[in-house]
Amino acid sequence: MSPGSSLPGSGFAAAGLSDVEIVFAAPGWRGAVPRAEALARRAVEAALADQRTSGHLTLLLTDDAEIRRLNGGFRGKEKATNVLSFPAPYGSLTLGDLALSLGVVKREAAAEGRRIAAHYAHLIVHGVLHLLGHDHLAAGEAVTMERAEARILHRLGLPNPWRPGWTRAGWAA
Repeated sequence: MSPGSSLPGSGFAAAGLSDVEIVFAAPGWRGAVPRAEALARRAVEAALADQRTSGHLTLLLTDDAEIRRLNGGFRGKEKATNVLSFPAPYGSLTLGDLALSLGVVKREAAAEGRRIAAHYAHLIVHGVLHLLGHDHLAAGEAVTMERAEARILHRLGLPNPWRPGWTRAGWAA
């Protein structure tokens, strides 16, 4: 697939990202998230803007059944989840893989009063941060990761989902 920008010194080339591959493995993604490819590339580019890293990233857009299978097989959790991240080994030319479940993304967006596309972008940013080594298991790590997400989402023109009252125009369904 082609990089997100063809201008020298900008876009994916500036971020050091050589390729983003998007795999539509479940029906419904294109209808639920119009321009899913472009939005995914923008989210990845924004997440990598301050990084000195490069490589290939694969984004699997799947359904609840497949993500449940992946979550069970790799994490021992037999349930569907919103996003899974699979970092590549250190030194690899690949950043890693992300998988998102349409059913979970839609349910969470509806429950939180967000547009599906905005929640989709947020989860891609969240997943890329995991690929870069961020985590949220401890309270301090969670705060650091949430702040990073808020900064990146701001670059995308999206409000901070961690701030009270975040349901503003642009996010509200």
